[in-house]
Amino acid sequence: MTKKEALISLNMVLDIGSIRLKSLLDEFIQPQEILKASADKLMRVSGIGEKIAHKISSLKAQDLEDELKLAKRLELNILTYEDIDYPENLKNIYDPPIVLYVKGRLRSEDVNSFAIVGSRRASIYGLSSAEKFASQLAEKGLTVVSGMARGIDTFAHQGAIRAGGRTIAVMGAGFNHIYPPENKKLCAEITESGAVISELPINTPPLPQNFPRRNRVISGLALGVLVVEAARNSGALITVDFALQQGREVFAIPGKIDSDSSSGTNKLIQQGAKLVTSVEDVLEEFVEMPSLEKKEPTLKKCNLADENDGTLYDLIKSQVISLDELVEKSKMDISCVSGILLRLQIKKLIKQLPGKYFVRTGV
Repeated sequence: MTKKEALISLNMVLDIGSIRLKSLLDEFIQPQEILKASADKLMRVSGIGEKIAHKISSLKAQDLEDELKLAKRLELNILTYEDIDYPENLKNIYDPPIVLYVKGRLRSEDVNSFAIVGSRRASIYGLSSAEKFASQLAEKGLTVVSGMARGIDTFAHQGAIRAGGRTIAVMGAGFNHIYPPENKKLCAEITESGAVISELPINTPPLPQNFPRRNRVISGLALGVLVVEAARNSGALITVDFALQQGREVFAIPGKIDSDSSSGTNKLIQQGAKLVTSVEDVLEEFVEMPSLEKKEPTLKKCNLADENDGTLYDLIKSQVISLDELVEKSKMDISCVSGILLRLQIKKLIKQLPGKYFVRTGV
């Protein structure tokens, strides 16, 4: 068994994930050795309980053979995080997928990706905004990433396709369960102008617990996330949480103040997400766009780590401090500082005052 085949096998145990896999590799060095280990030996590894250990030790060669045959029949390419075609942006997040099933083609220019997410029960205003922004971003050479869900996601993909651009859909199910079913045609269209991907084994159904992990891949692929329309409890806000953890820029389109479907996006703006009313509001956060035509990564990158929250929080004392002062004193890029400030506001540790000044809550 090759290393890649071993990783595909291990990925079929849904509870492992890249964090537990790292612990296993620290102990066994090679993924092939993990599959040879007894359940007792596996349980000695931190984070590997009896349930996961027995799932790993119960894996059969036939399971892998069936998965590979099914992938070939569905014309899927399977990538591991060590493959050269594995998306660069995704490699750099805290918990990248062990495996990606890909229908269509990922390209190097997808490093310039932008995510558009929002409500499944969107208004006409939200749907038209998603389609317009996706279309205009695609025209600028950006790859539009979304989750192929009903509502905002669907219109974002369609907008990119109609502009003749690239789009990537991230599924919360395996390829034998295209979800929602009415988007099978859209799935086929996306593969013609981009790619549909999933980290989940082919026969995995669209279970509710699969979608939050899908959201981290959406934000992980992109260098910015635009929330078009979202209620306060919308799943799109989970994507925002991941985006902040990953150091991604967060944008939001304002909605009517009395609309439940815009309450989440309006709250994000209050907390520091950038309000956008045109595609130029997004593009001005990026460095010069003409070089996009050269297929070079040009968006601002920021490797934001949770430990930087404390550094910035320490700088925000009882006295108010400006954004410019925080950038100067922290020695961080302004995009990094803005992302951390938004996360601290969402955690209710600080609040923003007029004029881009910040102070700790309770002061």
